Amino acid sequence: MTADTTISPYALPPDVEDERVRSLNQLHVLDTPPEERFARITRMARYVFGIPMAAVALVDRDRQWFKQVDGLDIGVNLPRSKTICQATIAHTYEEPDNPALVIEDAAARPEFAMVPGVGEPGGIRFYAGYPLYGPGGHPVGTFCIYDTEPRSLSDSEYTTFVELASWAQRELEQTDDIERAAEVQRHLLPGTLGDLPGYSVCAMCLPAYAVGGDFYDHYRVENGVVFTVADVMGKGLGAAILAASVRSALRGASRAGERMECRMPPEQVVNSVAAQLAEDLGSTDTFVTLFHCELDTASGTVRYVDAGHGFAVVVRADGRVDGLDTAGLPLGVLDGVTWESGEVTLAEGDTLVAASDGVLDLLGDGSDVLPVLRYVARHAEPADLCARARALVAELSPLDDVTVVAVRREPTA
Repeated sequence: MTADTTISPYALPPDVEDERVRSLNQLHVLDTPPEERFARITRMARYVFGIPMAAVALVDRDRQWFKQVDGLDIGVNLPRSKTICQATIAHTYEEPDNPALVIEDAAARPEFAMVPGVGEPGGIRFYAGYPLYGPGGHPVGTFCIYDTEPRSLSDSEYTTFVELASWAQRELEQTDDIERAAEVQRHLLPGTLGDLPGYSVCAMCLPAYAVGGDFYDHYRVENGVVFTVADVMGKGLGAAILAASVRSALRGASRAGERMECRMPPEQVVNSVAAQLAEDLGSTDTFVTLFHCELDTASGTVRYVDAGHGFAVVVRADGRVDGLDTAGLPLGVLDGVTWESGEVTLAEGDTLVAASDGVLDLLGDGSDVLPVLRYVARHAEPADLCARARALVAELSPLDDVTVVAVRREPTA
């Protein structure tokens, strides 16, 4: 869409417009896919008022973009100067205590003649718009309803209209909260390990929704590196909050002693974390699966604990896949459970792969591990494995979070 250069009678002062657009951008909603939670609002509006058209729109600097639009065959973008909602935005600044704009017959208003469909047979005659606000209280969009005949709103209808607009506002604020939570969660994932002589590492975590219950972690310790892959039961914000608690507890326990002789081994770390989180997991009726290990980079020895995680394997240099012991229960299932560690050695050319159960949805029916084993045997090189997993997630949009950590001991020259 080309830029809208029309001078509008509803143009705002440049400093006000800059603040308004900045508030809009902080929502991170523009050009996102349609969502059922907004469609429910427009469906309800059409039913309650007996009207053919309703929309949730955001007003950018030069365009109006519809997050949800029902009954209007106009696409998702319109030049801002050819919309009625621009008048709602301006009206909000003029009358902040009475921000709703109700136009009983748009065809009788010459300033709206340029709006597509206004005055045409079967086109827009009635309009009611209520502002939607972004951070800082700036009007960034509208909840609006349209009719093909002139009409007014009774007092009870007006009250319902404002309530539906408030519903749209809450959904918009929830979007902002979730996006902020997603940003925090992304920042909690560790940066790259950098150069790790003799090894190559790749790690990725792709939540099914904006935030999720999966996470991975890795950090250097004396003589090696600690790796974790964990999955908190559930999805969304609640799982993400608990995942942050699990990550913090694991880091605190495993890094309590800086020197090798003071540091707790993996089984003590997991037992300590399980004890710390027992009350939280019990009160929220939640459990956590995790694979936690420490790699001695000199010898290739991996000492690990699998607490019900279910997918941790070593792909040998010759293509053979050795599964690791996964007999341990998840954290939070039973009180008083303790975990023991296992041990495996990475020879040159071997790759350790730990993943969340979301990979089962990518490569099978969600329960059969064999397709995943065959896949990692063919694509054990860490960077290749992660790249292929990202591509599959983009293609299939699985309903579960997908996390993969792959560590390869490179052959010496």
